[in-house]
Amino acid sequence: MGQFKDDAIENRFEQDFDGDAGAGKVWADYAVRGGARMILHVEAEQGLRGSGAAAKFMQSMAEYAREKGLMLFPRCSYAVAWHKRHPDYDDVLA
Repeated sequence: MGQFKDDAIENRFEQDFDGDAGAGKVWADYAVRGGARMILHVEAEQGLRGSGAAAKFMQSMAEYAREKGLMLFPRCSYAVAWHKRHPDYDDVLA
């Protein structure tokens, strides 16, 4: 699992993965709304789908938000569902 990155120019969080399931990138496009990042879309490259990489990415995103004092506002159905299953990260929700 690669380092989690915030590409503020592209309004995108991203992370590289390399493992038994394959190699590729998972990313989330976001919009900035005040102090929050509205998560518009989460996607994994084809070779990573079904591998759990997106869930690991979501955890990395929540931990990054916590560390940086950012608030997340999930709009993407995957991000909404992930946060419902992980109430331990409710403190980063806007």
